[in-house]
Amino acid sequence: MTNCRSSKGQSTLELAIILPVMLLLLLAAADFGRALFVAIDLQSAAQAGALYGSQSVIAAADSSGMVTAAKNDANEISNLSVSASQCTCTTASKVQSCPQAYCVDNPQANYIEVDTHASFELLGTYLGISSPIQLSGKAIMQVEP
Repeated sequence: MTNCRSSKGQSTLELAIILPVMLLLLLAAADFGRALFVAIDLQSAAQAGALYGSQSVIAAADSSGMVTAAKNDANEISNLSVSASQCTCTTASKVQSCPQAYCVDNPQANYIEVDTHASFELLGTYLGISSPIQLSGKAIMQVEP
């Protein structure tokens, strides 16, 4: 009878020791999942803005329209910042020149780039990770002629 009683106390002690560790792991997993969701949402917003701008040369010049499309796609992110720019591979243009890597396949192409940024607050404090963390998304698309 004393052996059974000793075993129950040992199980309770083991649970008391392991429970805080398990809760910390659960909190870290939840934080990682939330951060991953925001990162995916930021990338999706950048792609939505780039898709809007890539429809035509006129849409590519509408940077405010690209920003609005990106913000509408990620409306649940409160501190979202979006920037949109256009570049061209042709030299006789007032538009900013594209990096050479863009122009290898099509030296007459125009491109748009949409960048999204947001800060993300962690639920807990973890060793080596300071809160908030900065997350970003980026999309580059060729403009349809």
